[in-house]
Amino acid sequence: MPAKGKETPGKKGKKTIARNRVARHDYEITETFEAGVVLTGTEVKSLRERASQINDSFCIIRKGEVWWVGAHIHPYSNGGVWNVDPDRRRKLLLHRRQIDNLDGRLRQKGLALVPLELYFDEHNRVKLAIGVGRGKKLYDKRHDMAKRQSDLDIRRALKERSR
Repeated sequence: MPAKGKETPGKKGKKTIARNRVARHDYEITETFEAGVVLTGTEVKSLRERASQINDSFCIIRKGEVWWVGAHIHPYSNGGVWNVDPDRRRKLLLHRRQIDNLDGRLRQKGLALVPLELYFDEHNRVKLAIGVGRGKKLYDKRHDMAKRQSDLDIRRALKERSR
């Protein structure tokens, strides 16, 4: 049974499960990584069944391992006693060099590791796109909103002119 979600154009077989829309609003993302997620069987079946909640989640590095904290994956409807805690910490799989690089960069003031998107890749593995970001100030958010609005006005004017 195919996974529910949107297939992204350009990347064949990528099916989005959940997207963190607030992340790009609150953080200026400088670099993104793709990480595997250690899940149990019932969690994967649950992700195929329905979406999960990743808006309030974040990633931390402890003892050379990357952990995903605060994500909520709903319990599988037919899981029974095999369902695990829906809010548990989940380990992320990255290369050792990537983890060491991220650990060094996160020690800088103001940087954070933010989950951006949870999806099934072309081999039906659950992946998490994470980004290294710096928190935006209020005036940065206002500037982005003003730029988005001006771009929208320009597109409307061009469309109106071409009629």
